[in-house]
Amino acid sequence: MKKLMTGNEALVRGAWEAGVLVASAYPGTPSTEIVENMSMHKEVYSEWAPNEKVAMEAAIGASIAGVRSLAAMKHVGLNVAADPMFTYAYTGVNGGMVIITADEPGQHSSQNEQDNRNYARAAMIPMLEPASSEEAKNFMIEAYEISERFDTPVLMRMTTRACHSKGIVECGERMEKAPVKPYEKNAQKYVMVPAFAKQRRVEVAARMKRLKAFSEETPMNFVEDNGSKTGVITSGMCYSFAKEVFGDDVNYLKLGFTYPLPTEKMTAFCKDLDTIYVIEENDPLLENEVKKLGFAVKGKDIFPEYDEMTSDVIRKSVYGNAFDTIDYDKAKVVPRPPALCAGCPHRGFFYELGKRKNVMVTGDIGCYTLGFAEPYNAMDSCICMGAAFSTGHGAAKAFEKKGENTRVVGVMGDSTFFHTGINSLTECLYNESKTVSVILDNRITGMTGHQENPGSGKHANGSEANMIDIETVCRALGAKNIKTIDPNNLNEVKETLDWALELDAPSVIITKWPCVLKKFSDDDKAHFPDAYKTKDVVDAEKCIGCKKCLKTGCPALFVNRETKKAEIDSLQCVGCGVCEQVCPTHAIGKED
Repeated sequence: MKKLMTGNEALVRGAWEAGVLVASAYPGTPSTEIVENMSMHKEVYSEWAPNEKVAMEAAIGASIAGVRSLAAMKHVGLNVAADPMFTYAYTGVNGGMVIITADEPGQHSSQNEQDNRNYARAAMIPMLEPASSEEAKNFMIEAYEISERFDTPVLMRMTTRACHSKGIVECGERMEKAPVKPYEKNAQKYVMVPAFAKQRRVEVAARMKRLKAFSEETPMNFVEDNGSKTGVITSGMCYSFAKEVFGDDVNYLKLGFTYPLPTEKMTAFCKDLDTIYVIEENDPLLENEVKKLGFAVKGKDIFPEYDEMTSDVIRKSVYGNAFDTIDYDKAKVVPRPPALCAGCPHRGFFYELGKRKNVMVTGDIGCYTLGFAEPYNAMDSCICMGAAFSTGHGAAKAFEKKGENTRVVGVMGDSTFFHTGINSLTECLYNESKTVSVILDNRITGMTGHQENPGSGKHANGSEANMIDIETVCRALGAKNIKTIDPNNLNEVKETLDWALELDAPSVIITKWPCVLKKFSDDDKAHFPDAYKTKDVVDAEKCIGCKKCLKTGCPALFVNRETKKAEIDSLQCVGCGVCEQVCPTHAIGKED
């Protein structure tokens, strides 16, 4: 049976066919769809973990217990999960374990661009890089065999294009019986006190030698000999891009098993070539290895050091021109910067926060990061998941040392709070900084597509879950000054910010209103019975064209070019009421 699948769907199919029984992840583009699709397979226990570290640890626990498991995350998520991964590289596995890292050359939805191939080298674990959906499925099956054969976790490196592009996949059947192994106590293998860790380090070195020999023989690394004196060495999606540019005019060394590298095969490939191109995204890892072998190559001297290595980029780097495309007047293309959705519950809060003077706002990762932009200008930093409160704490202490009275407001979402924000808030409370810590609770993991989290009351498969109450957690941590508010009520937001900023102690504000894109869920109707019932309209006779309503940044609002008066797009408006409260002439109200 053949199916059209994205790379993420194909990874899931491969893991399912390989008999995986436990899958854990934290959502993050471009990896999100992995557990979303895995949760459809009832044979597999699939979950959203609070963060990538605990997802990794859950998969490790399942592996030690004797079943095949996987952990999936985006590239920055592996930074969070690196601690347990490095140690599990020492212990080795019981049931096979695969770690999926979805890298993002080009930073389409990320705060940085990092090359997680470096993690395989640092942790001393094997790495696979599929170039298509078909390979993604097949490599997953092979990865579990490698994991158990060599007693090691395996890193499966994907990139944005590999995750989201589609291809034909030949689907097989799930193993008749999922491979399981008995659990046996083995402290010397799994308890990494220094004495045992020293012994396991010797095992890791021996394992690397066996994996090196395997890299030379595996069909995942292969040569396409087209009789050319020009060769291309590449891996992952770069292989697909290179094929679009060079076709069959060059020879290829296509690497699918990329750590440890098959240096003997690389040497044999290069020795009779006149020109060698090494095509890879981000760091010159392959290039440096080929140079070590004594060959001159064309690599980062002609190809970009960063961003995606698409076919157009490769062609322009080699031939000086891109593929022919339809020309158009680029000046006529209207820019569309990202914006908070119409009715977003973060809008009212940022509208009021942006008015504050002498306030530093430390932000976090989520939809609400858009609070930095016009018209709010209400965010001054964004570093990583869970950093808002602890970054704000450090800034507040610095302002105190400088003798300045600048106040600090930290802002993060509910999913981020459960991810690493609890530790961040603990820092503020334990070390007593006069920070205002704001948790924007829209009851979902919004930015990555509405995945569940510990505060949403649902599991990954949609079943009912224990709903962890954020205010209760904050009080348990020791927070004494807490208020929970409706962010659409501008007076309440203003008064609460005034209250918090006047305190000479840590405070917590929780804004509670559901994400507008999930407004029709029965669960939210029960908790917010008055939400999104009536749209807003403009009374043209009362409107004076002052445009103050536009300063809320709502995309449903616009000014009619002819009448110069405000209007509301009824298809976008959900009646949050923020614009009503801003209008000085009360020209905006609910429709009849």
